Amino acid sequence: MKKFSEFDEIELEEEKKKKKFRIFGRSYNKDGPGVEKDELKALENPTLLNFFKLLKRKFGRLITVNLLFLLGNFPLIFIMAVISRLTMDTFSANAGNIFPTIYGVSLFEPDSPVVSSLMGIVGKVSTGYAYNTVTLVLLALSFLILFTFGPVTAGVTYILRNMIREEPVFLWSDFKYAIKRNWKQALPVGIVDIVLSLLLVYDIIWFNANSGGSISIMLILLWALLIIYFFMRLYIYPMLVTFDLKFTKLFKNALIFAIAGFKRNIVALIGIIIFVMLTLFLCIVILPIGIVIPFILLFSLIGFISTYASYPKIKQIMIDPYYAEHPEESPPDEYGGTEIEDEVVDEDEL
Repeated sequence: MKKFSEFDEIELEEEKKKKKFRIFGRSYNKDGPGVEKDELKALENPTLLNFFKLLKRKFGRLITVNLLFLLGNFPLIFIMAVISRLTMDTFSANAGNIFPTIYGVSLFEPDSPVVSSLMGIVGKVSTGYAYNTVTLVLLALSFLILFTFGPVTAGVTYILRNMIREEPVFLWSDFKYAIKRNWKQALPVGIVDIVLSLLLVYDIIWFNANSGGSISIMLILLWALLIIYFFMRLYIYPMLVTFDLKFTKLFKNALIFAIAGFKRNIVALIGIIIFVMLTLFLCIVILPIGIVIPFILLFSLIGFISTYASYPKIKQIMIDPYYAEHPEESPPDEYGGTEIEDEVVDEDEL
């Protein structure tokens, strides 16, 4: 009879444990095939090809991350309810802008054939919507997004950053940890982020509607500012969850990265536009599929694209030089992770 060594006995006990608890967690207890070493270099060589390789491996978790984002930003439900007008009161109203004038003339000239013809042309009726108490309450609750967006985005970005760095991710615990650690700064950053984004979009819509069909210098400037701020947003939240930076330093660095990482930013912008347009296309052509995408993938995939584009540049310009100047501290490993949980770098060191 073959005599087992101490190592064999330990291995046999582990196998028994796996069989014993298989009913509760087969996929976690069973030995998997592992991951090829060559595949773990997305951050070391952050190319477009490696992006799709990493996306394939992390796709299932991105669905859960998207759910975390939506649950954390629950005021989005109230915003969508207001935009959809489901709770508003409906009424019938004339759609023509000159109908009041023609109607006033008809009161004095009821038998005029010209007035009757005009009444038929401009007298089309459409459905109008009016705010009621329920809608006003939902609209008020929608403003809670100002207090949830920043911390929740920080929590989601922390998870996505760790995915990019090929570090172990524990979705719920990492999400809560990142919010608890960063909420004091993430809260005002989120408020400023929402306000600036809405102001830029509103200004573009207003100037476009009042430009008389011509392209004004102001409209071009606003579009340029919107694109620059979009590039800044790629870096704001990854830096927020990685470094110990003051509010003004955070936005200043983001502006620098918007220029320094221009090529990667452009690629990220194109990728996000393609995905959003595809979602809108599916909403028009295949409504059931298109309407489901925002609930399962839209926000997390946009965040994944943004983080993959921004973090390698942050690592190159901020993290690597810091550890080169401080060799006594734990340097990042070859995939961008560290032995400590986060790089907490004081702004004076940068």
